Amino acid sequence: MKLGIELSDIKDVDVLLERILHEARKLVNADAGSIYIKEGDKLKFSYTQNETQQKRLPPGKKLIYSIFSIPINNQTISGYVANSGEYLNIHDAYKLRAGLPYSFNRRYDDLSGYRTQSMLTFPLKTNRGETIGVLQLINGKDVRGKVVPFWKKHVPLIKHFANMAAVAIERAQMTRAMILRTIKMAELRDPKETGAHVNRVAGFSIAIYEAWAGKRGILSDVVDKNRDILRMAAMLHDVGKVAISDSILKKPARLDNDERYAMQQHTIMGAKLFSDQYSEFDEAALIVALNHHEKWDGTGYPGHVSALDGKVIAGYEKSDGTPRPKKSEEIPVFGRIVALADVYDALSSRRAYKERWDESHVLDELKATPGTHFDPDMVDTFFASIDTIRSITDRYPDH
Repeated sequence: MKLGIELSDIKDVDVLLERILHEARKLVNADAGSIYIKEGDKLKFSYTQNETQQKRLPPGKKLIYSIFSIPINNQTISGYVANSGEYLNIHDAYKLRAGLPYSFNRRYDDLSGYRTQSMLTFPLKTNRGETIGVLQLINGKDVRGKVVPFWKKHVPLIKHFANMAAVAIERAQMTRAMILRTIKMAELRDPKETGAHVNRVAGFSIAIYEAWAGKRGILSDVVDKNRDILRMAAMLHDVGKVAISDSILKKPARLDNDERYAMQQHTIMGAKLFSDQYSEFDEAALIVALNHHEKWDGTGYPGHVSALDGKVIAGYEKSDGTPRPKKSEEIPVFGRIVALADVYDALSSRRAYKERWDESHVLDELKATPGTHFDPDMVDTFFASIDTIRSITDRYPDH
């Protein structure tokens, strides 16, 4: 099945969940839906879509939602499906018959003004029969847009799709786990390189890229492919720090000039890790690692150097033989995006040499940087996406 192949090609788990939910809703013409992922003995509410709610938002804005967890037991609909491994096809969530172990919580409907009616909820089972999550589709619609129960003929279709989706999710989770293991290795060297930090930077980068690409009318299939590789590449933006001395990485004060130069080499070290180009991800990861400290006005680093050996590229030397920094659109798009995402998170987080800045202070700083540190268009895009940025911060808190 072509769709199964397309799902298996998506490597990042967050991008994959969004695609799975979109395709599942399309298969049965569902107005809304959610995906829960199993974490220990709980289900984590990981992704949601709602066409009715989306239409109430300005063009280009994304639906903001809270992340929460529920126990895997028989008390909720999704918990029951995860616990029992059985699907549920509910005609009206408000009219469940007496005696059922599960119930429907109307709190979200009451807060949002939405009316949940029909629900089709399936376990996401791997080839080993293990349930790794739950796919829930809400409010099936007929050809006139009226909410109707999901048909029985939808059941085998969604069951087959859910099985394919579970396999793709498991594969993407393995990829994410490998990336996070690499991050943990970097964290042993640099305490601020945490999983929460890199997930935030990656999430911010995707939010900025989507909005930026949307303004330019970039085709959706190109955006989808780039979101997948950018998110993983952004998570690894500082992986080159594993090659930097502990005395520099863990110094509880600002660095002197020699230490600062040594620290700057992490961009080249990181790029070298991806210099053997086997995929578009390798290319993106190299670009991000090498370019995320370049500045729009040409005062960043490492400049026009080879990712293979860090030597100056011929024709780009300054008078003293050092590389000329890249400036303006010489800096690749992915580098410009991650530069902004990384600085925003650094300013918003506590460091050994500084306290966390208040959000108003951070935003004022960014407003002062267009045309100097950052691409002015990227800064405008960032502020247009600030609600999404804030929701990502809440999703990946420091512990």
